[in-house]
Amino acid sequence: MAHIEFLDETMRDGQQSLWGMRMRAGMALPVAPLIDRTGYRVIDLTGSSQFEVLIRHCQENPWEGLDLLIGAMPRTRARAGMRSNAAVTFSVTPDALMDAWMRQLNVHGCRSFWIYDVLFNIDKMLRLARVAKEFGSEVAGSIMFTLSPVHTDAYFADKAAKLAASPDIDTILLYDTAGVLEKDRLKSLLPAIVANAGGKPIEFHSNNILGQSAKAYLDAVDLGVTILHTASRPMANGPSVPSIEIMARNLDLLGHSHTVDTSLLPPVAEHFERVGKTAGYLVNQMNEYDVMAVHHQVPGGMMGTLKAQLERHSMSERLPEVLQETAAVRRELGYPGMATPFSQLVGIQAVLNVVRGERYSVVPDEVIQYAAGHYGETVAPIDPNILDRIMAAPRAREIVASPPQQPSIEDLRRQYGTQDDDELILRALVPAADLDRMRAAGPVQRCYPMLSSPELEQVRRLMQIAKTPIVQIHSDEMDLELYRSES
Repeated sequence: MAHIEFLDETMRDGQQSLWGMRMRAGMALPVAPLIDRTGYRVIDLTGSSQFEVLIRHCQENPWEGLDLLIGAMPRTRARAGMRSNAAVTFSVTPDALMDAWMRQLNVHGCRSFWIYDVLFNIDKMLRLARVAKEFGSEVAGSIMFTLSPVHTDAYFADKAAKLAASPDIDTILLYDTAGVLEKDRLKSLLPAIVANAGGKPIEFHSNNILGQSAKAYLDAVDLGVTILHTASRPMANGPSVPSIEIMARNLDLLGHSHTVDTSLLPPVAEHFERVGKTAGYLVNQMNEYDVMAVHHQVPGGMMGTLKAQLERHSMSERLPEVLQETAAVRRELGYPGMATPFSQLVGIQAVLNVVRGERYSVVPDEVIQYAAGHYGETVAPIDPNILDRIMAAPRAREIVASPPQQPSIEDLRRQYGTQDDDELILRALVPAADLDRMRAAGPVQRCYPMLSSPELEQVRRLMQIAKTPIVQIHSDEMDLELYRSES
């Protein structure tokens, strides 16, 4: 029997997959102390895309919200995710800005990181790992899994070996964005990764898009995985990861051990269900097994983007056609892994092909950058005919002649007009107008509006004075549990 550790994804992948990254700090802060006491190895909290969404759509300062959440969870390491060559949308970010992004996340208290690169630019991943080690942080080197003829067990084992060889990599994370891994493939893939991991722990993250990830987790445990990524049940399943509730129960039934205090799970789940329903966001999702998902491998978060794009063109009924086109575009572009940014690039190109009625008549700049090698070497060659069409786009010549620049951190500070690297990150992420709107909205709210009032704030102050950890309020008007903010 194995001892299994859990990593909580409620406030990162769960809300990214179900809420479009629109979870404000105050939506989670009331139960953050409970999550902190639950017994997770790590709590995943943020990434650059989440920063961008919070500023643009929620007018919330992500640094301030991150500080509040980390301050409410002193027992457990907070994790942030990082793509090796991009902090800014889908473009290629200068190394100096990536290093600054890593340092500032550490300054704000993150002490665990998962670093990934869908094209496996290992040198860039390891450079960022070295920066994290300046602060003594834990680093997971990520193996972004995808199904294709070129993504063989040997391919992934080679990447695991190169990551594990670095003393700056602490764990190897097998990350299945499309949830397509099942027992037959795991039986050959995981032993190959374990054999090349140098004895380092293996983490497993599988989005439950096909409804089979909980079973894959159990199979993975039998094959050597010791860290599983889960989320509170309302924020789990569907396009998110399996729930902590079912995985803790399954491990108990099978005789494995873990350190999760399951008595703390119900109030956390009740909180997020209440907040999600009030905000009009998805909770308690379940997916059926759809073979088409194996072909297009669109991640859960990207599915919402595709639907929104089709709605703008009044073509929602053509989603099945777009998904088929996505599978074709992915094959033609050399089977890029379907994670940011390539899931977006492939999906957007597929939408354009369907909407325009002529394939590759319009090609986004980012697809041209990918074809030009700006993101790194493609896993497989791009279809020659498709490459010709991409390079025939009006902007192709200019883009090919303008590879990514590598300004110094001093150059970047001059460019963005600040010596404050927190501010530098924000200015690099979004236009000034978005930052102005964020600042005009005032400080981060510590509680979601449905859970906040002058009376409730008075109750919270009394709880602090009395050192009462929890108060339950039940009436016709209110059904609420409040938690003291410090443990």
